[in-house]
Amino acid sequence: MADLNIKVNGRTVPVSGAPDTPLLYVLTNELELKGPRFGCGLAQCGACTVLINGTPTRSCITRMDAVGARKVTTLAGIGSAGKPHKVQAAFIEEQVPQCGYCLNGWVMTSVALLDQIPHPTDAQIREALSGLKCRCGTHMSILRAVKRASAMMG
Repeated sequence: MADLNIKVNGRTVPVSGAPDTPLLYVLTNELELKGPRFGCGLAQCGACTVLINGTPTRSCITRMDAVGARKVTTLAGIGSAGKPHKVQAAFIEEQVPQCGYCLNGWVMTSVALLDQIPHPTDAQIREALSGLKCRCGTHMSILRAVKRASAMMG
């Protein structure tokens, strides 16, 4: 066991655990963050996606010792119920959530995409979201929500 400090949602927090512990476990079990979720455990579904220095990263396979001093952003770090991020607001307006289990991955990946390309083409949106899975089949609503968020970017 080791004492580590990680930067999560704009603040540095001490965590304990083995350096090879997956980031997801620290975020959900130790820091009690509800955004990233355990889905497949193999980085194939995207439910565990967080942003590390702005890059969508699957936290289920990212070891704590690989995080280092980089900034980790979770769903809780991009907006709140009172002041949602533009992507979150667009997902609500397009009524994307059904079961909501995978939503974290879609939102976090969309935020990263729009941070890099504020007005992406349909092809760029599809490419950015291609590795994510939604069992409810809300894919078309998600695409509309990303386009709506893009339009809000100004």
